[in-house]
Amino acid sequence: DVPFVGDAKRGDIGTTADRQGAAPFDILGCDAITANPYLGSEAIEPLISRGDRFAYVLCRTSNPGAGELQSLEVAADRGTGAPAEPLYARVARMARNWGPGGTVGLVVGATAPVELERIRAIAPELAMLVPGIGAQGGAVDPVLRHGPAISPPAGDRAGGGLLVNVSRGIAAAARSAGTSPDTHPVDLEERLAGAAAEWSERLRVAI
Repeated sequence: DVPFVGDAKRGDIGTTADRQGAAPFDILGCDAITANPYLGSEAIEPLISRGDRFAYVLCRTSNPGAGELQSLEVAADRGTGAPAEPLYARVARMARNWGPGGTVGLVVGATAPVELERIRAIAPELAMLVPGIGAQGGAVDPVLRHGPAISPPAGDRAGGGLLVNVSRGIAAAARSAGTSPDTHPVDLEERLAGAAAEWSERLRVAI
């Protein structure tokens, strides 16, 4: 019952994109993957066209250099009515119309709380995958305040359409495994499970 998300950041042209969808979904058994929208909607169409699978589109990532491209100002689009806005905001706006419905979400880093709030206002219904909590310095409170979807369809799902990724914060528990101060053996699985449970409690989503 645990969702399997492949952080593959896929997205390419033609038959390559087709195979990039088949490999993680049909061979590895991923329920969802991350996808790069830089090549446009056609490049990720095979990843978002299946009703039984899901893709989180990179929108505003958590790394320090994310703003170099993602915050570049994009001109207003008269055809769609989109205003002049940062590229990450345009990605969020466009992603709302991609796929058959219910198969697209956004990757938005917890290290960019202002952008996260703006993206949620643009795309109130899309699910979010939020990395950057813990080791990268992202704070919990803004994520819980602005992360959950505020209208259907994602808002009807468990967790309010919000999936928060904590990797190093849990994996770091393995470093302290071995022996306790009184030399008793420490179970690695218990350490990891305990760290995961602590983060789960901190990231409880009220819906």
